[in-house]
Amino acid sequence: MVKPPAARSAVPGPGRLGLVEPTAPSELRELGWVGEDSIELLWSLSRAANADLALRTLVRLKEGLGEGWAELDTALRTDKGLRGRLFGLFGASSAFGDHLVADPVSWKILAGDVRLPSKDEATATMMAAVGAEPEEGAHPDARLHRAKVTGPDAIAALRKTYRDELMLLAAVDLAATVENEPVLPYQTVGHQLSDLADAALDAALAVAVAAVCPDAPCPVRLAVIAMGKCGARELNYVSDVDVVFVAEPADSIASRIAGEMMRIGSSAFFDVDAALRPEGKRGELVRTLESHVAYYKRWAKTWEFQALLKARPMIGDVALGQQYADALNPMVWTASEREDFVPEVQAMRRRVEEMVPPELRERELKLGRGSLRDVEFAVQLLQLVHGRADEALHVQSTIDALTALAARGYVGRDDAANLAASYEFLRLLEHRLQLQKLRRTHTLPPADDEEALRWLARAAHMRPDGSKDALGVLNAEIKRNAHRVRRLHAKLFYRPLLESVARIDKEALRLSPDAAIRQLAALGYTAPENALGHLTALTSGASRKGRIQALLLPTLLESLADTPDPDAGLLAYRRLSDAMTDQTWFLRLLRDEASVAERLMTVLGSSAYVPDLLIKAPDVVRLFADSPAGPRLLESKPEDVARGILTASARHEDPARAIAAARSLRRYELARIASADILGMLDVPGVCKALSSVWAAVLNAALAAVTKASEKELGTPAPATFTVIGMGRLGGGELGYGSDADVLFVCEPREGIDETVAVKWANSIGDKVRTLLGAPSTDPPLEVDTGLRPEGRSGPMVRTLASYEAYYAQWAQAWEIQALLRAHHVAGDADLGLRFLHMIDKTRYPEGGVSDQAVREIRRIKARVDSERLPRGADPATHTKLGRGGLADIEWTVQLIQLRHAHEIESLHNTSTLETLDAIGAAELLSESDVELLRDAWITATKARNCLVLVRGKATDQLPGSGRVLSAVAQIAGWGGGDAGEFLDNYLRVTRRAKAVVERVFGE
Repeated sequence: MVKPPAARSAVPGPGRLGLVEPTAPSELRELGWVGEDSIELLWSLSRAANADLALRTLVRLKEGLGEGWAELDTALRTDKGLRGRLFGLFGASSAFGDHLVADPVSWKILAGDVRLPSKDEATATMMAAVGAEPEEGAHPDARLHRAKVTGPDAIAALRKTYRDELMLLAAVDLAATVENEPVLPYQTVGHQLSDLADAALDAALAVAVAAVCPDAPCPVRLAVIAMGKCGARELNYVSDVDVVFVAEPADSIASRIAGEMMRIGSSAFFDVDAALRPEGKRGELVRTLESHVAYYKRWAKTWEFQALLKARPMIGDVALGQQYADALNPMVWTASEREDFVPEVQAMRRRVEEMVPPELRERELKLGRGSLRDVEFAVQLLQLVHGRADEALHVQSTIDALTALAARGYVGRDDAANLAASYEFLRLLEHRLQLQKLRRTHTLPPADDEEALRWLARAAHMRPDGSKDALGVLNAEIKRNAHRVRRLHAKLFYRPLLESVARIDKEALRLSPDAAIRQLAALGYTAPENALGHLTALTSGASRKGRIQALLLPTLLESLADTPDPDAGLLAYRRLSDAMTDQTWFLRLLRDEASVAERLMTVLGSSAYVPDLLIKAPDVVRLFADSPAGPRLLESKPEDVARGILTASARHEDPARAIAAARSLRRYELARIASADILGMLDVPGVCKALSSVWAAVLNAALAAVTKASEKELGTPAPATFTVIGMGRLGGGELGYGSDADVLFVCEPREGIDETVAVKWANSIGDKVRTLLGAPSTDPPLEVDTGLRPEGRSGPMVRTLASYEAYYAQWAQAWEIQALLRAHHVAGDADLGLRFLHMIDKTRYPEGGVSDQAVREIRRIKARVDSERLPRGADPATHTKLGRGGLADIEWTVQLIQLRHAHEIESLHNTSTLETLDAIGAAELLSESDVELLRDAWITATKARNCLVLVRGKATDQLPGSGRVLSAVAQIAGWGGGDAGEFLDNYLRVTRRAKAVVERVFGE
């Protein structure tokens, strides 16, 4: 039979007690704890979070007490409560160990029948430390005191008294880790810390009054409002205390008293921060009540009303503080009606997440994913949404708010209980980390610091569970609670909505229609009634699909809420789901692959261009997953795509069916490319190259199909070879989503064939290719433009190679020479295409460069383009193609340099704007900085132009000045949170600098 610890006949070794240092036995001997009568002490000591630290601190305390050690030794042997409090404190906090060693007799604070003080008792203790008494002659409600002790002596006295009170609370809080003492509830700890902060600042205010008004009664009414965690009475052990000051009058005396109180409080207790006042740190420290009200009515932002959720009259003039609360509280509960409520709340949430370095996000208890801020943010948003119509939600602390939300039916009771438990667990870890050195911290130790994590496990009262030791239990609990917070963060907003429209569980929480619409509106839906209808349709019926949708939608809706247009995204998801009714893999993929679901919602809520493509090419959704090599959206190579389009179309005899097959694969590719673009996986050159390759492949397929059908009809081989020369962006491999395909058609009669017959046949082929590709369709258009051919639209559509050569030798105009700079073979007979390019080289790269007359002509044409072609009403500063520093400016500048220097610099024989810019820089024709400015402007304008098409679903070149479209463009363009202002400022800055280069270079 195993004897209980008190009956063991031998003193346990230090290893069994959790003592790891080899010096432990000598320290035990120094304390006199080596006999059988000390076994109970040693077992208690072994349960301290860091038994070695506790033992060393006890030895230091014995040295400080001298002869007084005997009294403490006796008390420890008889008072289990003292033992738990002292050992728990010493093992968990080196800072409190140092504090107690500095004043050894203070151990008596922890002895006997300890009771935590009430707020009034704590206030009396703090006031007594500086001899404070009620201020005579003050306003009846002022509740001001005047201290007898001021200056450094007051700060020292306040610091010692506050630290003693804090030590008592920490010791009671930690006692359960060592002895069988009651566990102090989290809310009790928060209330005690907040009450102690109130008492401490009340005493600091008494010292400030004595310092600022030494010879006369204080002439001002001053109320201090607690904000943040202190306002909600859920303060940490080590935290800033946020305050706001209200005074009547708000004069220099009031400002000096407030400033002095902050200085004393920050020196003696904790940082006192008034940054939440109107205008922040730039604003006046003290304002009158009227000034506060005027500011919040006219200037305050949404986050400032969210901060007021926790405002609480703290100390000073009670009546004035209550007037402040009564005046501002009504504004808090109408904040969610503000037009900018949703974007501001979303932007604030993103800013909070971005504050955490990526390497710390899994260790950050306060701001990381699945953190305290996730809980607080969700709870506060629900309060603001539903508190307009329900005063029961007008509470301040997070736990009280969760309780009220559950009681009033806005959150499920189980969800509220689970979220509260996770919140309290994370706050417990935060408290333990702060107690260690009494430093403000919210960061878990690194995963490889096993010693620190093991200490935290013991300090947080983790115990082995039979399969894992205390450290294993801690790690498991951290992961479990972070995951639960992330899951419930989504569920809190969306599950009640779904349970209001779907018959999932008869006992489930159901919001009223009005409450559901309010919640959807607060989440960013501009037509919440329609959104509610979509949810009803998606989850209707008792089918398995409806049940899976109900399980998926909380997470899907959370992802949609972060997109530029959640209304359109939800509608697109409903349409896609309807189209996928018979595809069982679709919902299964979204359920099993979280990244696929999140990416799909991002795309659907960002773009009007992609949803129709996905509905017709749903298999692209499979590519939203990752493979071992990376995102599957990037696995396709342009050359493989082109080969696939040609192969698929070649299976059909009928040209219309062949082109339909090519269109189908084009649709698939456009959906893939656009999705990768929206998700930030492809850069601008990559998008342009992929789009150009697809266009060229479709042209090739169409030409091959039409030629094959013609040969079958003729019963003989084609009378001519036929090639397609890409011009403009197609020739440069720089197509955007809204670009047409500029081409030249070239033919050459086969041997023995009359040229007239060959050209007539080639014209019929070219016309049929254009007609079939340009046929009406719900797909993005396939317009083939031959307007750059010789003689323009009045000239023949197809010419022979010899005809082109004769024309360019005799009649080529400056603009035609310039256009040839981007000519590149894209489809048809490769040999004929290559010969055409060699033939035009002498025209586009003339010996000695283009003439001065041609340069003047190009400058004249550019001036006409600038003045005449900009659409009526367009803003020249933000027109991506023809605006200042836009695409035309950059491309004309690059092409003019090519015309003047390509005859002597072969690297300028390039159809790509970006690659030619590289060659210009390498040849030192422009400075490196000028090249970089032009490159940056071209990429910026091209990105903006592409994003406009993705957002609006149709070709457009004009950036809007503001609004949702601009925000969506900004978000797709990579500006976090769709910060439209910063995106537009950057666009204007980049294009303005590029325009300066254009004017200098193009005009030389």
